[in-house]
Amino acid sequence: MVSPPSNPHDAYFRCVMARPADAASEIRAALPSAITARLDLESLRLQPGSFVSQELRSRYSDLLYRTQLDGRDAFVYVLIEHQSGNDRFMALRMLEYVVNIWAQHRREHPDAELLPAVIPLVVHSGRTRHWTAPAELRPLLDLDESTYELLCPWLPRFSFLLDDVATLDLAALRARDLTPATRVMLILHKIAPGSAHLGDDMLELVEDLRAMEADPTVDLRPTFSYILIVGDTPEQDLDPVIEQLGPRAKEAIMTTAERLRAEGEARGEARGEARGRAEILVELLIEKFGTVPAELSARVRTADLDRLRLWARRVLTADTLDEVFA
Repeated sequence: MVSPPSNPHDAYFRCVMARPADAASEIRAALPSAITARLDLESLRLQPGSFVSQELRSRYSDLLYRTQLDGRDAFVYVLIEHQSGNDRFMALRMLEYVVNIWAQHRREHPDAELLPAVIPLVVHSGRTRHWTAPAELRPLLDLDESTYELLCPWLPRFSFLLDDVATLDLAALRARDLTPATRVMLILHKIAPGSAHLGDDMLELVEDLRAMEADPTVDLRPTFSYILIVGDTPEQDLDPVIEQLGPRAKEAIMTTAERLRAEGEARGEARGEARGRAEILVELLIEKFGTVPAELSARVRTADLDRLRLWARRVLTADTLDEVFA
């Protein structure tokens, strides 16, 4: 089993949705037709950066697209939520991100007198649970209804659009008007994690995979990386699918598998080196300072190589343990 990155689900989603054509198909499927009729989805332009804080990027991934709404500048902000449990305060979090998008726009356009519309969309692709958290601010306010009505003019009103992919069965997803890459990505989010039978389960995706292979602008490697990272299907058991694809797909899965094996070996070597350095550092600490508290020994044994190198240099000149670990 290949060692996974911190968040392969969001990484795969972001890789696919960073292509404007794939993003446009999901936006068109998720938003009401009355809105998409006014949006120029052909002019989607991905904006750089993320509005999700660093500590939450293991849980969420986001993309911001600039477009035109009724001929005016506008944005579509897409956030992916793949966790089995919902964030009860997602409405507040999305409001914060929308305000940050406006603040960024004001910094970039200080002379602008109006703010562009920002359409907030949450895509929930958890496998087993439907979305249960509020999609608007009102349920989060600790007010009875009569008091809320009195204060309503002075309280923020906000809600986000929700595409609860978790509630859709595979037939509904296959029937959606999506690009092949987007459809495959959303279906794999549902069927791939922990699956030992992807060789059979993916046979219904062959037509979409062939379309992806025929498009020279589509990189097949992220799809195969996701399958090999989150699934439990041995590489050779994917043959029923791969045999129905062309040489580009076969080359992509071979090079992807080789790269993941090399990365896994490198991570294993790094972990082994870190363990060896940690034991040496603990011995040096005991030799110089006598008894080392158990919590410090545990801290050393779980540290990465860069931190271990830093502490080892400090041992040479430090007079106390606190100076080593400051």
